Amino acid sequence: MNFTFFISRLNENPSMYIMWVTVVMFSICFHEYSHAYTALRQGDSTAAEQGHLTMNPLVQMGTFSIVMLLFIGISWGAVPINRGRLRHKYSDALVSFAGPMANVLLFLIFCLMFTISRNHFDITTFQQMFLIGATLNAFLFIFNMLPIPMLDGWNVFRFIFPRLEQVNSEIRNALTFIIIVLFLMTPLINYFFGFSQTLSGIVINFFDILI
Repeated sequence: MNFTFFISRLNENPSMYIMWVTVVMFSICFHEYSHAYTALRQGDSTAAEQGHLTMNPLVQMGTFSIVMLLFIGISWGAVPINRGRLRHKYSDALVSFAGPMANVLLFLIFCLMFTISRNHFDITTFQQMFLIGATLNAFLFIFNMLPIPMLDGWNVFRFIFPRLEQVNSEIRNALTFIIIVLFLMTPLINYFFGFSQTLSGIVINFFDILI
């Protein structure tokens, strides 16, 4: 996926532009909603009290994130978590894992919907949207599960490997900066998307056999 001059696609291919923006918004909002809901179930109502039990992009993503999505095609979301209010020692990892697992659920649903659409309705627009949704959510799961500070995977792996707690903040910040630079300045993000597309194809073929 090439995010350069994403806004130009509004003129070149408006339907694809709208589909991408819509699917990204929906997927991020569902990801963040899952964090907020799981945190509430684990004893922390901070996100719920601040209105994050919603699919509203203005709440889950924020204005600046939405503007970035419209102009460059990438975006993000966040919910407030008060780890001191969580009930169990595994709650932090569970709350962090809830977001990526929401993307896995969406990935499977989009793959299934693509298969059904291709086999029974053959509506090209729907097929494109479902394929975008499948690939995007596979990417979001893989990316968010990287054991990098500021991503969900860091808290999950920190629970599995407690020694990660000993990594000081300077090293964590440096690691985060390096990864961001690699994603922005190299084709690394394209490789991740390529793998996500391959994974989507495998699951779609599996659903083809079942259906």
